[in-house]
Amino acid sequence: MDVIWLLGRILFGALFIGSGIGHFAEADSSAAHAATKNVPQPKNAVLLSGAGFLLGGLSIILGVFGDLGALAIILTLLPTTFLFHRFWKEPDPMVKQVEMSHFMKNLSLMGGALVLFSFFAREYSGDFLAYTMTDGFFAF
Repeated sequence: MDVIWLLGRILFGALFIGSGIGHFAEADSSAAHAATKNVPQPKNAVLLSGAGFLLGGLSIILGVFGDLGALAIILTLLPTTFLFHRFWKEPDPMVKQVEMSHFMKNLSLMGGALVLFSFFAREYSGDFLAYTMTDGFFAF
């Protein structure tokens, strides 16, 4: 089970590492897109969300304060989901469907990050979380 836990962390975290790198590599075009969604300070928002995704993904994969990494992902996805994927405001049915799919996907990713947060944050997490470098920052 330890290897499965590690594999799950790698698969989950890799998505956010790739996304974070993409935010930095395509910061200008991402900021232009964010501006069309009326995101305040779009360039800063893109860089901040890129940092949240990149650091969160690395934290989860490496097992270094993975609870904080999961929390960073949740706190990055929350505003992103509600600012970018407002499907309820879309008049075009096709665009509405695409935006709703992205909205629901982000909710699912937040749910997965919340589950990871709870595992990392458990008191004495080192007793059952293999392949981590630190215990969680929080202890419940």
